[in-house]
Order: sequence, then structure tokens, then C-alpha cells
Amino acid sequence: MKIAMSFITACFLLAGCGESSQQSIPDEQQPATEETAVDTRSVYEAAVSNPARPEKDRERDATRKPAEVLEFIGVGPGMQVLDLFSGGGYYTEVLSYVVGPDGGVTAHSNEAYAQYVGDEVISRYSNDRLPNVEILMAENNELKLDPDSYDAVMMILSFHDIFYVDPKNGWPKIDGPKLLAELFKALKPGAVLGVVDHHAKAGSARETGGTLHRIDPAIVIADMEAAGFVLDDKSDVLRNMDDDYNKNMADPAVRGKTDRFVMRFIKPE
Repeated sequence: MKIAMSFITACFLLAGCGESSQQSIPDEQQPATEETAVDTRSVYEAAVSNPARPEKDRERDATRKPAEVLEFIGVGPGMQVLDLFSGGGYYTEVLSYVVGPDGGVTAHSNEAYAQYVGDEVISRYSNDRLPNVEILMAENNELKLDPDSYDAVMMILSFHDIFYVDPKNGWPKIDGPKLLAELFKALKPGAVLGVVDHHAKAGSARETGGTLHRIDPAIVIADMEAAGFVLDDKSDVLRNMDDDYNKNMADPAVRGKTDRFVMRFIKPE
């Protein structure tokens, strides 16, 4: 795994069997063992069940449903995936298992996120735990990606951050059209971009992304289509109709239980 030096610096500052006389049994009659049994789980279920995953991540699975989300988005083995604003790396790790040794994951972060997640990223990426993951540090409005380099981009609970502004704490206003144009350029033709985010009330202003950390799905669709993407499908796998849209997504009453939308966009061929 390749890790940008500035990222590591910031994180540490913050925080033989013998012969048998028995007649051999033909292969087709051999009893199933752990070694010979066929793994009928999907690549997504297998990734989530990977015993190397931290217990803290497993505790989040019931409400995040990463297997269902990634299957819906269409990330698969051998893909090159960008996990934008990857935070502590919860999804990065699952993605690394899904794409496997023939694929790769770029975990994007910035100094503000590095300070927020603290030591979580150190334990996740230390000792080359995820060898097919590369860390990319890029501040707001400074993201530069190679053209046609990714099969998928994931924006997990981060689209609303485009409208969050807090320059005193390292989060200057993001140029949304510029960011989406960069992602469009970086995706291969026919590639996918997955968005998962917290529902805001229909008709809510873009600024709600910065105040309640929620976003109206209609805004996501409009901005993505303006950038050239095509909405391919939606999923209700993370819906929760008991959510209170008036509350900040971090409010203890709704944290981890918000109503979330899942969308799959395509870069046209």
C-alpha cells in the first residue's frame, strides 16, 4: 500500500503426511471439509465476513449494509475504485476485499478528515494490512485525477459535504461543479459512481448539506446530471421512514439511523 507521507505525518501528530493403508475415496465421494467446501457466499458477503475486519466496523454493518450497497452499485473484483472522502476507511476496507488482489482502491482524504478520525486510520492501514489500497491526500478544490482511471467512485455520506463551509477548521467552500467534473473525467466510459447520503426534506436548500449534513436527493440528481452523469438506478436498502429530517444527522436521537438514499450513476459510453 502506498501512503502519502503528509497523511501519515498528520495522523501521528494527531494522534508431511504418511501413507495410509486405507483405500482412497474418489474425489467426488470425499466428504466436504473447510478446505473442499464450496463458498456459496457472494463476493460482497465474503468481504463483509472477512475475519480481519475490526470489531468496531462489524458493529456498524447492521445499519450500513455494505454488502447490499456495493452489490447494488456494481463494484466487483479487479476494479479500480476511488473512495472519495473516505474518512476512517470503513468502506475502503470492504472495497479492498471486494476488488481483490487484481483490483485497487484509492482512499481519498484531507487534513480535516484526518484530524476528525484520528488514530482509526493508523490502525487500519498500518503494517500493510490492505496492500491494494493507496491513500490520496488532497484538500478541497485541489483534487487532481488521471483521466479514465477508475471503474467506480464511491461517495458515501459525503455528497452533502460539498455544501459544508468551515474555513477556520480546514474546510473552505468546495467548487462543486469543478469537483464533479474531475470525477467525471477520472471515470472510464461506462463506469459507475455511487452516492449514499442522508435524506433532507424535499425542497431543502443546498445549504442544508452544511447545516444538518443532509441533502435533498433532487439536488444530487440535478448536479450529477449537469456534470454529464446519467442516473441509472436507486435503492431503498437504507430507507428509514421514522427519521426526523429536522435533526442534524449527528444528533444522538438519529445518529446511525437516518433515512438514507442510495443512487447509481453512470458515465455514458
